[in-house]
Amino acid sequence: MKRLAAGPKLPEDPADTGGNGRGSKMAYKNLLLHIDNTKACAKRIEAALALATRCGAHLSALYCMGEFQLPGWADMPQHLTREYLSREEERAREVVEDFEEKAKRAGVSYETRTARVPVNAIADEVGMHARYADLAILGQVDPDDTPEGTRDLVEDVTLGCGRPVLVVPYIGAAKENGNVVLGRKVMVAWDAGREATRAVNDALPMLQKAEKVDLLAVNPVKSQRRHGENPGADIALHLARHGVKVEVQHLEVHDIEAGDTILSRLADEGSDLLVMGAYGHSRLRELVLGGATRSVLEHMTVPVIMSH
Repeated sequence: MKRLAAGPKLPEDPADTGGNGRGSKMAYKNLLLHIDNTKACAKRIEAALALATRCGAHLSALYCMGEFQLPGWADMPQHLTREYLSREEERAREVVEDFEEKAKRAGVSYETRTARVPVNAIADEVGMHARYADLAILGQVDPDDTPEGTRDLVEDVTLGCGRPVLVVPYIGAAKENGNVVLGRKVMVAWDAGREATRAVNDALPMLQKAEKVDLLAVNPVKSQRRHGENPGADIALHLARHGVKVEVQHLEVHDIEAGDTILSRLADEGSDLLVMGAYGHSRLRELVLGGATRSVLEHMTVPVIMSH
């Protein structure tokens, strides 16, 4: 791993106050952004810079150069290897320089990193860097523009890094008057499970700054060990003690999948950020995601904070 440059250090936010005016001890101060040579990367950078500016956070941008490893019996001519590496280094330089220019213009504290790793280890590299950040910012996979080794990057990093991730749609975050709007109207997908609980806690800095927070429980089952008699009431009370005003919604919808219901409610409420748990596990090295997680990752229209 090679560090290329670092930007100026910004002063700490003296107040760290949320949008409701109450002080907060929780904040994102160290963000990791995965950058690549996709068309969607520019929108991801835009969202990351907006979040870093809002939080007064340091933003580290990581570019991974994937290398193909041939079987032991195969051998690539040296001139082809040199040409391939040269192209990869030029692509990395262009993307990193573009990020640096935008970060300087935004006035955020930043640094850039490049890593040369096997193409099938890119997710492991991003996950390793993510462990030393408050939040990792990744991009939704665009099926028409997916670099080698990154098809399952979001899933692998989310389930393996131990940190929350912010996944930015390849269409970008919402905008108002040309500026990114992120976290003004937040929706929380709540099922009272471990993953959702983790996601709510990890997203607390955003929830405290939000103007509106809707907590959505789809087909909640009342039980003492799960939702309780009034689904969403307990977590809403917990959030209220952190200065977050929450509106709880219950939806009984049995003819539509939970993921599709969540996406529909996001549009209805005009939410610009979704918070949800990421459900999944590895089965014989094959990633298996929960239905709602898979649906949201494939069809998301707003950025999503996920935790596992």
